[in-house]
Amino acid sequence: MQRPYNFSAGPATMPAAVLQRAADEMLDWPFPDGRRSGMGVMEMSHRSEAFGLILEQALADLRELLAIPEHFRILFMQGGALAENAIVPLNLSRGEAAGFVVTGSWSQKSLAEAGKYCQAQLVATCDGYTGIPDPAGWHIDGRNRYLHICSNETIHGVEFHTLPDLAALGCDIPLVIDFSSHVLSRPIDWSRVGLAFGGAQKNIGPAGLTLVVVREDLLGQALPACPSAFNYEIVAKNNSMYNTPPTYAIYMAGLIFQWIKARGGVAAMEAQNIAKAELLYHFIDQSAFYRNDVDPAVRSRMNVPFFLADESRNAAFLEGARERGLLQLKGHKSVGGMRASIYNAMPLAGVQALVDYLRDFEAEQA
Repeated sequence: MQRPYNFSAGPATMPAAVLQRAADEMLDWPFPDGRRSGMGVMEMSHRSEAFGLILEQALADLRELLAIPEHFRILFMQGGALAENAIVPLNLSRGEAAGFVVTGSWSQKSLAEAGKYCQAQLVATCDGYTGIPDPAGWHIDGRNRYLHICSNETIHGVEFHTLPDLAALGCDIPLVIDFSSHVLSRPIDWSRVGLAFGGAQKNIGPAGLTLVVVREDLLGQALPACPSAFNYEIVAKNNSMYNTPPTYAIYMAGLIFQWIKARGGVAAMEAQNIAKAELLYHFIDQSAFYRNDVDPAVRSRMNVPFFLADESRNAAFLEGARERGLLQLKGHKSVGGMRASIYNAMPLAGVQALVDYLRDFEAEQA
């Protein structure tokens, strides 16, 4: 039976093949050499041989998929991207100043949270969160210890398709990116990044795991008040095992990494994501019944917010969508309307089914 298409922004849809494999291994995880562990991953000690293999394979596969240079450390942490809004300034700001480009709700939250631990300065923003200010006009204070952007705004649907080159702007500071909702959907130019972080529950797996990729020279700068479990240097020295990590979420992430590798890697994911986004945006743009307000040059490939011309029909739209097996299309409560999140695990067929429904619903309302 065809599963419904789940357009949730997160926790998000996962590949059926990954879920099935996890189900098959739920009671007895198999070693790569054919031995049986006799237990599920949720029951394993994080210090066991079995989980050590799971962790190391996940780290190796992620480094390969994202072409992460050796001078970056990969940390598996907890607390989500929201916690990282505090953990980053605790580790990088030295209690001084940090700059923020605010392009939506998540970077606004980052600015507000960092202000508890450093001098958080607004570098640039855009009215209505429908675009990205030209970096040439950013006002970056020379005292900033780093510059923060949210490279894909999950709620407002704004995406940096090219990361800013701070060196070209004359700024010798690290770029910090919150890449929660588009990690593994496209390549990353690590030459422009000092630190990247994100929650797993969009493209990586279930909620509970937080990914941090940090350049080694940025370790060892934490404020004295930084909790030990959130000190990047301590977490790195302990290979993400300073405290009990989110073991099952790491296992599930590892299965996702293998699923992506088997389908051609990040380049193949990007090509599919471009096709899905173009299909959906093209239909919305040619319709007088639906609209997307984001500057086409910076529209997200992952999160597509849209509005009905007559919002009194929102409830009928959502009910009809559910009947067609199209789930979780209601927009975020802060902006209203609709939102289709079309992460890596959403097949092109799912986006085509959504476009077919958009067309049919518009015709019915005429």
